[in-house]
Amino acid sequence: MHNITTLPLAALLLAPLAGPTCAHPSLERREASVGAPYKAIMRVPHGCEGSATTRVRVQIPEGIIGVKPQPKPGWTIEATRGAYANTYPYYHGATLTEGVREISWTGRLADDYFDEFVFSGFVAATLKAGDAIYFPTIQDCEKGSSAWTEIPGAGQTAHDLKQPAPAIRLVQAKGHGQHSAQPASDTRVFKAGDLVIEAPWTRATPGKVGAGYMKITNNGKETDRLIGGSTEIAKDFEVHEMSMSGDVMKMRRLEKGLEIKPGASVELKPSSYHIMFMGLARPPKVDETIKGTLVFERAGKVAVEYIVRPLGSQPASGGHKH
Repeated sequence: MHNITTLPLAALLLAPLAGPTCAHPSLERREASVGAPYKAIMRVPHGCEGSATTRVRVQIPEGIIGVKPQPKPGWTIEATRGAYANTYPYYHGATLTEGVREISWTGRLADDYFDEFVFSGFVAATLKAGDAIYFPTIQDCEKGSSAWTEIPGAGQTAHDLKQPAPAIRLVQAKGHGQHSAQPASDTRVFKAGDLVIEAPWTRATPGKVGAGYMKITNNGKETDRLIGGSTEIAKDFEVHEMSMSGDVMKMRRLEKGLEIKPGASVELKPSSYHIMFMGLARPPKVDETIKGTLVFERAGKVAVEYIVRPLGSQPASGGHKH
């Protein structure tokens, strides 16, 4: 039941998602921003057939990563881990291929009371704003159980289902205090000899490891190589390549540097070529500028600036072409 998919809202969710007064489990926060953290508060309003709830199991859909349950006094928590269907690079300085896929709380909640079960996670930037995502929930009681696992089909809403799975809408993060997971086009250009370096950027990584991305174009007649560099907030700087080997994502250091052939462009981006910033002195902050240098085999040293984008950001569209 872990292969839960998102579905377009369209006609499917024109009616509001179930509110906190509904008789079935529901999520207090019914919207989540793509490429941002999400704190889930699952409300269980009653038991089964008048009997107490003894266990609550919540299945975590694909794309909700880095999940951690909040301790709950009087309840035993079990977090079941499993492989993700996709790979999620650079979450807190690591590439995630697996994580928590189900959380189970075991205890006792009398039918006369309601309670909340809390966990946190991160909404992957690969998910699509405008979709709905579902958290199938199974409620075991002293008398029987209820499987809140139904997902609307075409032309249906949650109100058409007898036992709907709790759901949230995905929205694009924007406005004061929030940042889009998809940055706007960046037109900054730096030059070193025959090389043109476009729009260096990094992510607001909270850990000790970060990554740098950009596009490098060689307008000359000789091959050049990116062989090193530095930034003002990292102790070490390495050029890496990430690639798939079967179903496994592997990363390796390019000992001889990154080759840029004459007349060609190379894009450093997530899940591909990139720069590793290791031993960060502090976490980069969204929208700040990080000063650094790049060192090329032929063109030499050039000063650049990295714009810090939100965690989960992807390359911006647009920019200069050569």
